Amino acid sequence: MRGFALHPEAYDDIDEIRAYIAEDSPDTADRMVNEVFERIRLLTQFPNQGFRRPNFTSLPLRFVTVREYLIASVPEKSPLWVVAVLHGRRSPRVIAAILRGREQPQLPQVPGQVEKFGLTP
Repeated sequence: MRGFALHPEAYDDIDEIRAYIAEDSPDTADRMVNEVFERIRLLTQFPNQGFRRPNFTSLPLRFVTVREYLIASVPEKSPLWVVAVLHGRRSPRVIAAILRGREQPQLPQVPGQVEKFGLTP
Protein backbone atom coordinates (compact mmCIF):
# COMPACT_ATOMS: atom_id res chain seq x y z
CA MET A 1 0.00 0.00 0.00
CA ARG A 2 1.37 3.40 -0.93
CA GLY A 3 -0.15 5.46 1.90
CA PHE A 4 -1.62 8.94 1.87
CA ALA A 5 -0.96 12.45 3.09
CA LEU A 6 -3.41 15.21 3.89
CA HIS A 7 -3.14 18.81 2.79
CA PRO A 8 -3.15 20.79 6.08
CA GLU A 9 -6.52 22.28 5.19
CA ALA A 10 -7.96 18.84 4.33
CA TYR A 11 -7.08 17.84 7.86
CA ASP A 12 -8.98 20.94 9.04
CA ASP A 13 -11.92 19.96 6.78
CA ILE A 14 -12.19 16.58 8.51
CA ASP A 15 -11.85 18.17 11.94
CA GLU A 16 -14.66 20.62 11.11
CA ILE A 17 -16.90 17.82 9.79
CA ARG A 18 -16.34 15.89 12.97
CA ALA A 19 -17.08 18.92 15.18
CA TYR A 20 -20.26 19.79 13.28
CA ILE A 21 -21.69 16.27 13.42
CA ALA A 22 -20.57 15.82 17.05
CA GLU A 23 -22.85 18.67 18.12
CA ASP A 24 -25.72 16.22 17.60
CA SER A 25 -24.00 12.86 17.98
CA PRO A 26 -20.34 12.22 18.90
CA ASP A 27 -20.70 8.55 17.93
CA THR A 28 -22.01 9.44 14.48
CA ALA A 29 -19.16 11.94 14.08
CA ASP A 30 -16.61 9.23 14.86
CA ARG A 31 -18.25 6.86 12.37
CA MET A 32 -18.22 9.54 9.68
CA VAL A 33 -14.52 10.27 10.19
CA ASN A 34 -13.76 6.55 10.10
CA GLU A 35 -15.68 6.24 6.82
CA VAL A 36 -13.71 9.13 5.31
CA PHE A 37 -10.38 7.58 6.27
CA GLU A 38 -11.48 4.13 5.11
CA ARG A 39 -12.41 5.59 1.71
CA ILE A 40 -9.04 7.33 1.52
CA ARG A 41 -7.30 4.04 2.32
CA LEU A 42 -9.21 2.38 -0.53
CA LEU A 43 -8.07 5.17 -2.82
CA THR A 44 -4.45 4.36 -2.06
CA GLN A 45 -5.00 0.97 -3.68
CA PHE A 46 -6.85 2.34 -6.72
CA PRO A 47 -6.02 6.06 -6.88
CA ASN A 48 -7.70 6.77 -10.21
CA GLN A 49 -11.14 5.94 -8.88
CA GLY A 50 -13.71 8.66 -8.94
CA PHE A 51 -14.39 11.39 -11.40
CA ARG A 52 -12.88 14.66 -12.56
CA ARG A 53 -14.81 17.89 -12.07
CA PRO A 54 -13.56 20.44 -14.62
CA ASN A 55 -16.26 22.85 -13.42
CA PHE A 56 -14.48 22.90 -10.02
CA THR A 57 -10.82 22.97 -11.02
CA SER A 58 -8.32 22.49 -13.80
CA LEU A 59 -6.07 20.66 -11.35
CA PRO A 60 -5.63 16.91 -12.00
CA LEU A 61 -7.93 16.01 -9.10
CA ARG A 62 -10.24 13.02 -8.74
CA PHE A 63 -13.34 13.15 -6.58
CA VAL A 64 -15.02 10.32 -4.70
CA THR A 65 -17.94 10.47 -2.32
CA VAL A 66 -18.54 9.32 1.21
CA ARG A 67 -22.18 9.88 2.04
CA GLU A 68 -22.70 13.56 1.16
CA TYR A 69 -19.01 14.52 1.26
CA LEU A 70 -16.50 14.80 -1.58
CA ILE A 71 -12.88 13.73 -1.18
CA ALA A 72 -10.58 15.51 -3.64
CA SER A 73 -7.22 13.85 -4.24
CA VAL A 74 -4.26 13.91 -6.62
CA PRO A 75 -3.93 10.31 -7.86
CA GLU A 76 -0.51 10.84 -9.47
CA LYS A 77 1.17 11.73 -6.17
CA SER A 78 2.80 9.13 -3.98
CA PRO A 79 1.74 9.06 -1.26
CA LEU A 80 -1.79 9.85 -2.42
CA TRP A 81 -2.33 13.55 -1.78
CA VAL A 82 -5.75 14.42 -0.29
CA VAL A 83 -6.44 18.07 -1.05
CA ALA A 84 -9.91 18.53 0.45
CA VAL A 85 -12.91 16.88 2.08
CA LEU A 86 -15.98 19.03 1.37
CA HIS A 87 -19.73 18.81 1.61
CA GLY A 88 -21.05 17.91 -1.84
CA ARG A 89 -24.03 20.25 -1.62
CA ARG A 90 -21.89 23.35 -1.48
CA SER A 91 -22.12 25.67 -4.43
CA PRO A 92 -19.77 24.65 -7.25
CA ARG A 93 -18.39 28.20 -7.17
CA VAL A 94 -17.56 27.88 -3.47
CA ILE A 95 -15.92 24.49 -4.02
CA ALA A 96 -13.91 25.93 -6.93
CA ALA A 97 -12.76 28.86 -4.77
CA ILE A 98 -11.70 26.53 -1.94
CA LEU A 99 -9.73 24.34 -4.34
CA ARG A 100 -8.08 27.37 -5.97
CA GLY A 101 -6.81 28.34 -2.54
CA ARG A 102 -5.14 24.94 -2.24
CA GLU A 103 -3.28 24.93 -5.54
CA GLN A 104 0.09 25.68 -4.00
CA PRO A 105 2.05 22.54 -3.18
CA GLN A 106 2.22 21.81 0.52
CA LEU A 107 4.40 19.58 2.59
CA PRO A 108 2.77 16.31 3.65
CA GLN A 109 0.99 16.29 6.97
CA VAL A 110 2.89 16.50 10.18
CA PRO A 111 3.12 13.05 11.82
CA GLY A 112 0.42 12.73 14.42
CA GLN A 113 -2.38 14.56 12.59
CA VAL A 114 -4.24 11.44 11.51
CA GLU A 115 -3.40 9.75 14.77
CA LYS A 116 -5.36 12.53 16.53
CA PHE A 117 -8.46 10.83 15.17
CA GLY A 118 -7.33 7.50 16.62
CA LEU A 119 -6.36 6.21 13.17
CA THR A 120 -3.19 5.36 11.30
CA PRO A 121 -2.43 6.44 7.71
